[in-house]
Amino acid sequence: QNSNVENLPPHIIRLVYKEVTTLTTDPPDGIKVFPNEEDLTDLQVTIEGPEGTPYAGGLFRMKLLLGKDFPASPPTGYFLTKIFHPNVGANGEICVNVLKRDGRRSWASGTCCWSLSPTGPGTIKCLLIHPNPESALNEEAGRLLLENYEEYAARARLLTEIHGGAGGPSGLNSVSKLFKLWLGWGRGALGPGFVFLNKVGKASSCGAS
Repeated sequence: QNSNVENLPPHIIRLVYKEVTTLTTDPPDGIKVFPNEEDLTDLQVTIEGPEGTPYAGGLFRMKLLLGKDFPASPPTGYFLTKIFHPNVGANGEICVNVLKRDGRRSWASGTCCWSLSPTGPGTIKCLLIHPNPESALNEEAGRLLLENYEEYAARARLLTEIHGGAGGPSGLNSVSKLFKLWLGWGRGALGPGFVFLNKVGKASSCGAS
């Protein structure tokens, strides 16, 4: 991953530094930001799964990458922790239309501008509370969210237990649950991250915001 620091004008670099400092010293509830000392455009973030959701109890790692057009364009977001969510693709990519919705008027130019603080990681956490099936990268998760919430929630909880450090089962018990899920929901149920499961059948494109 190449740094975009040299592509950002000095006043944007100062703005990013200020916002990253704010996020680091006074983070939103349940969110921690870990800036890369060698690359200000590469942010590591951890988000606690919100209570009352299938992601509760999980700790999700993600990355925000600031492009050369920031803040006119939102960062590129990736979940590093595997998650079953309509707006997160097979490789962890977050639907950009979801991030674009939180653009706001720039303090300087009056154009639509994306801010890191406080809406950045906070926007991602809100996405865990209110998934948007209309902008689905994971079409199956989007369909289940609309048609069979109980199954959607069960699958989201299981992956949270396995990958999100949610205090879930470990060892043989985990393997047993995985095998039962595999039998009950089909070979592709858990996604391409498991070697004994089917690959994703087709690529999904992000829907309109």
